[in-house]
Amino acid sequence: MKLHELRDNPGATKTKKRVARGPGSGKGKTAGRGIKGQKSRSGVAIKGFEGGQMPIYQRLPKRGFTKPNRKQYAVVNLGMIQKFVDAKKIDAKNPVTEDVLIEAGLVRRKLDGVRILAKGELSTKLSIEVTGASKSAIEAVEKAGGSLTVTTAQAAE
Repeated sequence: MKLHELRDNPGATKTKKRVARGPGSGKGKTAGRGIKGQKSRSGVAIKGFEGGQMPIYQRLPKRGFTKPNRKQYAVVNLGMIQKFVDAKKIDAKNPVTEDVLIEAGLVRRKLDGVRILAKGELSTKLSIEVTGASKSAIEAVEKAGGSLTVTTAQAAE
């Protein structure tokens, strides 16, 4: 086999249909666009236009609502706090505040506060002070012999 003998498989390539190149091409004169009108001109793409029929985005109901002033909390699971206590990154003797969690690297930034969730096991007695916590998280901390205080300093805003 030589370089000049290389060929693509039959049917692998197709020649582009050349429109507006005479009557013999089958797509001559108006190039399959019909006569006159907006869509026969160049540079026209009518997105969402359904020929005068009510478009689907107007037929379907609007749903949902995004609260513009919603609070966004940094979420921490109890299992992760336990992991950091075991790794000696959090001191179990001192109260665990939001600043302690940031220092340890468990939370990147406070946002509107830190919220504790109950995923994972907590076996260490801890005193935790955060902006928010789930009921099950509070129960889990108290079951481990610690206390979880929810501060409402953010609620005054």
